[in-house]
Formats: sequence, C-alpha cells, structure tokens
Amino acid sequence: MIKEIEGGVTAAKGFLATGIAAGIKKDGSMDMAMVVSTVPCTAAGTFTTNVVKAAPVIYDREMIQKNGIAQAVVINSGIANACTGKEGLDACLRTAEAASKGLEKFRMTEQDGKPAINADGKPVPAESILVCSTGVIGYQLPIDKIARGAEVMSRHAEGSPESGMQAACAIMTTDTKCKEKSFSFTLSDGTEATIGGMSKGSGMIHPNMCTMLAFVTTDISISRELLQEALSEDIQETYNMISVDGDTSTNDTCLLLANGLAGNKTITEKGADYETFCEALHAVNEALAKKMAADGEGATAMLEVKVTGARTHGDAKILARSVVSSNLTKAALYGHDANWGRILCALGYAGVDFDPEKVDVTIESAAGRLVLVKNEVATDYSEEEATKILSESAVTVTCDMKEGDASATAWGCDLTHKYVEINGDYRS
Repeated sequence: MIKEIEGGVTAAKGFLATGIAAGIKKDGSMDMAMVVSTVPCTAAGTFTTNVVKAAPVIYDREMIQKNGIAQAVVINSGIANACTGKEGLDACLRTAEAASKGLEKFRMTEQDGKPAINADGKPVPAESILVCSTGVIGYQLPIDKIARGAEVMSRHAEGSPESGMQAACAIMTTDTKCKEKSFSFTLSDGTEATIGGMSKGSGMIHPNMCTMLAFVTTDISISRELLQEALSEDIQETYNMISVDGDTSTNDTCLLLANGLAGNKTITEKGADYETFCEALHAVNEALAKKMAADGEGATAMLEVKVTGARTHGDAKILARSVVSSNLTKAALYGHDANWGRILCALGYAGVDFDPEKVDVTIESAAGRLVLVKNEVATDYSEEEATKILSESAVTVTCDMKEGDASATAWGCDLTHKYVEINGDYRS
C-alpha cells in the first residue's frame, strides 16, 4: 500500500537537508542546498542527453558510474557551471571537498539531539558527495562562496519537514513554487518504508532524459543495479513526458539515493517488493513532473494530454508529447480558444501513422467536459462552454486514436507573454 505523507527529501529515515543564502544570487535569496544521509547510500542517476553538458553532470555521472555510492548532494542555484571548462570541473571537486570537511568537523557525532553522520567515526569522503548547479550558462562559480556555503550547511542540516522545504526552495531559479512530495509504502515482510523527493524546473523544459534537477531519497535497501534500472525506466514515463518550451538543458540531473535504514532485506531481484518500490518511485516522480509542468515560466494553466487507443505505447507517447509541445496548442490554451485544428495538426506531424478520420478530441477541466471532434469532424459544441472549460488552471485534452489499446499521458502548460518577458532579460 502506498500512501502520501508530509515532506520531501527528509521524509525517509536518516536524510537531512537545509538551504541557505550563500551570496550567489544578487537578490540575496537562498541559493544553496544540501541533502545528506546519516549513512552511505546506494546511488543512481540519470543525466541530460544534450551534447553540451555542464560540469556537474560530467562530474556526477563519473562518480556514480565509478562508485555507485553517495552520501550527500550539494546544489547551488543562480549559476549553472556550464561551458566553464576545466575550472568548472575543479569547482565541482572543491565543492565536494568543502562539504566533506564540513561534515567531518560538525556532524560526526550527535549534537543537540540531531542524528549523527557516520556515528562509527568514519569521515564522509569527497568522492561520495555529488554536486549539482542550475542557473545562467557560461559563468564561473564564485567558488569561495560555494565552499563556505557547503561548510555552513554541514552545521545546519536537519531531518525536519521544514529543513526539506528549505532545500527545495533554495534550488529554485525562475520557479515560483517549491516542489516536493513523499510517500510511505509497505514491503512484503511488513517493513514500512518511505520515499520522498524535491525538484526544480520552470524553463528549458523539454525532456530527453529529464530537463530539470530532481533529488529522490528512500530508506529501503536495494541493489545498485536494480536501483538504476528502476530510475532509468521510470523517467521515461514521468520526467520525459513533460514539456514547457522545447529546450533541453545542459544541466539535467535526477539523483536517487537509498540508505537502507528501513531495515528490509536487500532487494536483489525483481519481485513483489521491487514492483512496490517502482510504484512508489513512480508516484514521486510523476508528482514532481506535474508540478514542474504546472509551474512553467509564465504559465497560467497546466495542460495534460492523454492519448488513448494508440497501436503501441511508444506511439501513444510520441503523439502525446507532440501535442503537449505544440506552441500553437499552448498559445490556444492561453487564449482559452478551442482551436482543435492545432491539436490534430500536432498529432499529424508527430511521425506516427494513423487514420485521422477516426480521431476524437475531448477537453475537460473542473468546469466540465466537452467533445470537440468526433471522427476528425467538429461536433456542434458551444464555443462559450469550451472557453469556460479552457479558462481553468488545469485542462486535460484527450485524443482517442481508435487504432489499438495503448495509451500515454504528457504534461505541459500554456505559452504566455510572460514567458517571453522572463527569458528576454534572464541573463542581464
């Protein structure tokens, strides 16, 4: 059984977090976060497929492939550390070393009722600390501020929901809302386990892995191979099914840490417990993906596109992503205009073969449900009613292809004047 609970990255046993203002952002808002486990974790990660990869992507991917173990993540917002050459990679290492030094100095033993980090006295090595950055491309990190911030956070990381929320807010750039979610679930032996996560993403959202930063923590014990497989498969149905503006970032990263403190027998093969974990992982990832889609830069409404009746699941995914990524469809949603021709057009250029004379299109929101198209032909619908449905903050478009039994869902948002304003002066 999977149940939604309060919190985010600190919901699972043994995970601490914090967020601070390290002086990276000009406005003085929070711009650094840390997530740390009291014990080492099995680690998995997925990263951008953009050929231009930020230094933290290169660094983290190498660390995970080499070690498969991580204990902490240090994240900064405001500067992406992308297109920064060797200096950018050196900054990743120095950040990890500063965090390692800070954790050893301040958190090796229990203090003020806070759980101990590696209570057996072993230090947290720099190679078990991952780093992530988000923000403007092309600028070098103010590494002295970053290193100082990493040490400061080592003193303040806590396991409270409030600390998790601090971290979720500290990683925002153009986001308007903190994004976090957590669930509890029960394994076959009765073990109660937890999974939680936080993410950031508002612009440059068009996943070809996952266009954003996401951090998911769980207290189950699971093998490195199965943890990676579960994550790599699930992003295809969650983060890879959202789109805001068609741009795939240089910094896309999703990290998954499992520290084993739930006390279950380690999951080493697929079966009931693995499936339960995958279901819980999907619940977190889908929730975070939808939060990012709804918080697209300048957005006034979330767009959900469901494709049903496709020949294959792959076809359904391609068709759903094509519609949710269509700028004309997104602009029509912003204008509350039932311009269903734009939806059919987006289906038609998706690259999937289908019979357009079979297609039905339906719109739905809290204001009602309306069939716009039946077998490619417009119904005698009310434009006034359609506008009312499209004026809600969340709208679902369903495209029934009538070609088979497969389905898929994608999420996005409307395209507004505000999006241009945000990105017209984002750097300057």
